[in-house]
Parts: sequence; structure tokens; C-alpha cells
Amino acid sequence: MRILVVEDERALAELVEKRLTKEHYTVDVAYDGEDGLDKALSGIYDLVLLDIMLPKVDGMTILSEIRKAGLSVKVIMLTAKSALEDKLAGFSEGANDYVPKPFHIEELLARVQVQLRTEIGVDTSLSYGNVKLDEKIPAVVNTDTEEEIKINNKEFLLLEYFMMNPNQVLPKDMIFDRVWGMENDSFSNNLEAYVSFVRKKLKAIAADVTIRSVRNMGYKLESTDERT
Repeated sequence: MRILVVEDERALAELVEKRLTKEHYTVDVAYDGEDGLDKALSGIYDLVLLDIMLPKVDGMTILSEIRKAGLSVKVIMLTAKSALEDKLAGFSEGANDYVPKPFHIEELLARVQVQLRTEIGVDTSLSYGNVKLDEKIPAVVNTDTEEEIKINNKEFLLLEYFMMNPNQVLPKDMIFDRVWGMENDSFSNNLEAYVSFVRKKLKAIAADVTIRSVRNMGYKLESTDERT
């Protein structure tokens, strides 16, 4: 899962990034509101950790723009403003949770896990068809035969995104932003190569699903039984 941290205190942002990365989340950081707004509106994040007092664009404005865009991404507000009226303002704009500073990093992690419905030590693997994506190894596993093959980080993120959105056509640019991040400028070759890698690994374990190319649109994860 991909998380955006919008926080201008660099030391705090780096601490949060390091802790979340340890829990196998993919984390991007924005150090001002303008960059944070651009990233948040990309639609590639599962959760945004959002400071209120930011340079260029404040957090409340970012939250408002996220909801105006119709994005359902989870948003946890991080702020030194802990008065009740500030919390109510955040919730009224569509915040999912509110964590006042200073906070303990483990409490923040627990709040993130609640919003993403994950827990340390709990099996959060994704399954589709006879394929399971195991983040602990990490590997892709045939649930019928228990045959598995290890995958690298980018392959994991790619297949995770497809398995979170099965039978949906995902545009190439959205897939690329989700897996490589918005600021990576090597586009088509990387994406096509990694789709090929994942296809081969699915085939190697006799998976009953595959990633199909949809001309001029993107890619789609589907059951091989549905192919014509």
C-alpha cells in the first residue's frame, strides 16, 4: 500500500517515513503544501498523513481539494493544533482521523493500521483466483499447489495494485505513478518490462490469472478462464 506524508518538519517526516517503510508500506514525502497537493490529487495513494500548518498551501485546503476531487483516500491529520474546534473543522472537511503533535510513532502506526485495516502479525496477503501475494517473503504463491516464486519490490507493488483492482482496466500512467512514484521519468520501458516479469512468474507457478494488455488504455488482471 502507498502512503503520502505531507510534513514540512523534515526530521519528523523522515522518522515517519522510516517507520512506515519498516512495516512494508511504500512511502512518498512532500515537504510543502503545493507539492503535497499535487501528489495527493494523483489518486495513487491509499492514505495521506497531512500536516495542517504547511508552507505554500495549508493542510485544510489540501484536504478540501482531495474531497472536492472525489477521492476516497484515507486522510489522517497531523498537527500541533489540538483544540476541539480545529478537530471538528478537520472532520467536517472529510478527515478520517486526527493526531495532535507531539505523538508517539507507534500510536501513529496503530492509527494508520486502523484506517488501512491492517495489523502487525496478521495475515494481510491478497488473493485472486489461485494466486496469493505474500508480503512476508515476498512471493507469489499458487494456493492449490503451494508452489511459490519470489518477487522483488517493484513486482510486488505492481501485482498488489492489480490484485486490489481485479477485472478493472488500469491506465498505464496511473500504474506507473503508483509503483514508481510521480517524479520518476522513465516510463514505458520500465512498466512493460515489469508487466512481462510478473506475467512470467504467474505462469511459472501455473496461476489461473494473468495480466492482459488493453490496447490504448492499460492493463487488466483477469482470470485466464475469462479470456477469449
